[in-house]
Amino acid sequence: MYKRREREIEVMKELIISAAKEIIAKEGFDNLSIRKIANKIEYSPSIIYHYFKDKDEILNFVMKSGYMKIVNAVSISDTENLTPVEKLRIMTKNYIEEALKMPDEFLAVQINQSPQTLKFTSSLYRGASKEKPALMVLCKCLKEIYKDIDDDEIELKSQIIVASIMGITIKLIIEKDIDDEQRQRLINGFIEEVVIKI
Repeated sequence: MYKRREREIEVMKELIISAAKEIIAKEGFDNLSIRKIANKIEYSPSIIYHYFKDKDEILNFVMKSGYMKIVNAVSISDTENLTPVEKLRIMTKNYIEEALKMPDEFLAVQINQSPQTLKFTSSLYRGASKEKPALMVLCKCLKEIYKDIDDDEIELKSQIIVASIMGITIKLIIEKDIDDEQRQRLINGFIEEVVIKI
């Protein structure tokens, strides 16, 4: 009985989060409301408050889940036999590919300037590599490539790479008429000409 109730709670939470993601993708973070979520899932707003404290908790959950997808994409599990440069190639490609799987959510998050969103997306400040798991993984990889460069310079290189990846990813999302072959050429060319040569 208890496990069934837990499953029901998880299903309802997922329904709420899924509706929130759809609203965010279409209307942006600032237009998300409990009432809109309730209308979308055809429940009363009070039901949503039974599962989440408020809109901020829902936003926080959406942001964490999106961020974790990206972190998992760059955290390659089987890297033992790869050179640091090969790791960098795979991490970059995985990041871009994962972002392209959730284009609306990715755009809504990356171009949002609210403090709640920036808590997750900011990565260009000094010391970010000690707080942001995805940036931390990238710094570790770059440290293996550039053994003689200090941590401050490694962080800067990582931040430049992240900003560049953001740019190409956003362009690939916005320009929807790019065929798969050209998309792969652009991604691979970007990795070789920008990321690897930085």
